[in-house]
Amino acid sequence: MLFENIGILDENFNYKPDKYVLTFGDRIVYIGDKRPEGKAYEGNLGPVYDGRGKVLMPGFYNAHGHSPMSLLRGYGEGLPLDRWLNERIFPFEAQLDGDAVYWGTMLSMAESARFGIVSTTDMYMFVDDMVKAYMESRMKANVSRAVTNFGHEKPENLQFYKDMVDVIKMYDGFGEGRIKADAGLHAEYSNDDDTTLLVAETARKYDVNMHVHVAETKFETEGCRERHNGKSPVEYLDSMGIFDQNTTAAHCVWLTDEDRKILASKNVTVASNPVSNMKLASGFCNVPELYKAGINVAIGTDGPSSNNSLNFFEEMKVFALLGKAVSGDAAAMDPRKVLYSATRAGAMAQGRRSCGLIKEGWHADLIVVDLDTVNMQPIEDVPTALVFSADGKDVLLTMVDGRVIYNNGEYDTIDVEKAIAMTKEARIRVGGRV
Repeated sequence: MLFENIGILDENFNYKPDKYVLTFGDRIVYIGDKRPEGKAYEGNLGPVYDGRGKVLMPGFYNAHGHSPMSLLRGYGEGLPLDRWLNERIFPFEAQLDGDAVYWGTMLSMAESARFGIVSTTDMYMFVDDMVKAYMESRMKANVSRAVTNFGHEKPENLQFYKDMVDVIKMYDGFGEGRIKADAGLHAEYSNDDDTTLLVAETARKYDVNMHVHVAETKFETEGCRERHNGKSPVEYLDSMGIFDQNTTAAHCVWLTDEDRKILASKNVTVASNPVSNMKLASGFCNVPELYKAGINVAIGTDGPSSNNSLNFFEEMKVFALLGKAVSGDAAAMDPRKVLYSATRAGAMAQGRRSCGLIKEGWHADLIVVDLDTVNMQPIEDVPTALVFSADGKDVLLTMVDGRVIYNNGEYDTIDVEKAIAMTKEARIRVGGRV
């Protein structure tokens, strides 16, 4: 596809107007001021997209999610995390089946594409059915079957652990690399020492990424210190080897300066989930301090049940506003840095080396955003407008690996009406068993 006369965010997230960008296969093959010409491009321009009044930017990489939880949207409202999980979410999830998980994932893929998300770092169960939805929708994902061991069983005999290993063996690099499999530890509080050590060892053995919830609530953090001789969740997980591989640590709300030093030294990515953390009254991630510590900070939505949407422009704006509020500095959270966190930082967290920037030779994971809208105009600075003025509904086109998934209300790979109907049906079916 040839995007012509379109503004772009360059690799430094500066706005450049009136560019030509050509994609071929799954890559960006040309960026320039003039229409590409010559034998190399003859017959290879494909469809032409009129970019006047629009901006082309990297798609969003959702650094922490539970996509099937669209099934539980609005379920268990008004409860703090521990009660929300134990009284509402865990009982519902105990009744889930693969068909329900498939449709919940498919609905979330439709919502993701609508709001410009091209890839999600996902953690859930019935992973075969999740991968089926990723493949059919042609979206990208890092997926893990997270291990929990509340009963202190031998971890090598635990079905959750066996499932995690099977997911890694089956799906890492699946779908021409669109699917990556991570090792997953649900959290410190949901596992014992032996399980935590085994999951860390398994991540090293198969050389895959790690995905884990960390210091999401004050209750969790204080409990960890009681359980582990004063160690914080970060200190404990580090001592267990969880951070030895490329790790995404979700939430990281209750951190100390020492925690931040450890995360920086181990090159751990923090996936901040501001909307979910506020909705569950878990606290506020201090992103400016993470930036100062040199930590790669990405943005996640968490599940659609604790958010309750996947509107990534909303998430990005709240992320930026909270950073200003927590720091007390109106100049904090430079829009270009925020855009980096929403795109390239998430791609790095997922281990996708040539993704998340508009550069020749890189993957064509792109979105087109309408600039000529009542909520955007007049525009003083495009990056600032994208962070603070834009809305998810301003996304006109979402492209994943060079394939247009969403275009101006139309989906190429997803039957949205069926996904909505089947997810509603699954919600009623599963909910009736609780």
